[in-house]
Order: sequence, then C-alpha cells, then structure tokens
Amino acid sequence: EVQLQASGGGLVQPGGALRLSCAASGFTLSSYTISWFRQAPGKEREWVSSIRHSGTGSRIYYTDSVKGRFTLSRDNAKNTAYLQMNSLSPEDTAIYYCARGRPALGSIANGDLYYDWGQGTQVTVSD
Repeated sequence: EVQLQASGGGLVQPGGALRLSCAASGFTLSSYTISWFRQAPGKEREWVSSIRHSGTGSRIYYTDSVKGRFTLSRDNAKNTAYLQMNSLSPEDTAIYYCARGRPALGSIANGDLYYDWGQGTQVTVSD
C-alpha cells in the first residue's frame, strides 16, 4: 500500500525554522517526483517545492516566495523527503502536504496530476 506520512509541523516564532518530513512506504521515493504544497486558511492550495525525477537524474525546484529560505532534500536510504524551512514568516502559516507523482516539468505545480498525498502537517508562524 502506498503511503505518505507528513510530519514535523508546529508553532514557531517569526524568523524561526522547522523541518518537515515526508516518509514514504509502498514505493521507492526516488523514482517519483515528490512535491510539497501548502494551503493557508481561505486560500487556494499553493505549490512550494519539488524534487523531480527524470531519466537524467533529479532536480529541485522552488516557488519564488521560498527560494533561499526553504531547502528540499531526500534520503534514499530512509525513503524520506525533507523540507527545511528557515526564516519563517507569518505568511508561511499553512497546512503543508507532500505528494507523489510524475508530472511533466511544466506541470509540477498542478496538484491534480499527483497520485497520492500525505495527510498534511500544520505550520503556524506567530508570536
């Protein structure tokens, strides 16, 4: 059974950091594109970052608002992806989801193309 287990969220002050984990089971994480999305209250789901698998290897992509602050990585031995989030601001408050898929490069931000989703982990940035 394919499962994605997101964890690591919590309450942090502005400027703080969190590391989210996405533990995969039932498939080899490195064979798929793994993406993080987030959804803030009253807002549309937003693509955050992807590590995209292709025939020539993997590349990592970020939405502009998190470039330089967030780092996506993967531990193949643990079949787990991580999202290190630094310099957090209240605008980063959202439920964060990881997802598995094989979207074309031009479609990695389209959540409808992903096969499976983790349950989400809440990130709250506040004083």
